[in-house]
Amino acid sequence: MVEYDSIVCNSVWDVVPRPENKSVVSSHWLYKVKQVADGSVENHNTRFVSRGFLQIQGIDYDETFAPVARCSSIRLMLALLAQMGWKIHQMDVKTAFLNGKIEEEVYIE
Repeated sequence: MVEYDSIVCNSVWDVVPRPENKSVVSSHWLYKVKQVADGSVENHNTRFVSRGFLQIQGIDYDETFAPVARCSSIRLMLALLAQMGWKIHQMDVKTAFLNGKIEEEVYIE
């Protein structure tokens, strides 16, 4: 329940009355039990999923943006790290979307 706890701790949303003249994106929680090979429970995963595919471009949104790294950029960074003798570390950011800034109002039910 790391994702749920992150959402609550960071005050991601405010509960407000449903507006009459605004589009509302429906959503739901997905729950999954992750198991080890022997069948024992490793952990419980939760994911908040919005149904953004119901939105209409030009009415509900104007643009989309999804930052991704190109393979050539990753190779360049690894080559520079090797050349400079620097160490590399891997990390996994579970709640990176919480750092995104949006100016639009989005209503989710």
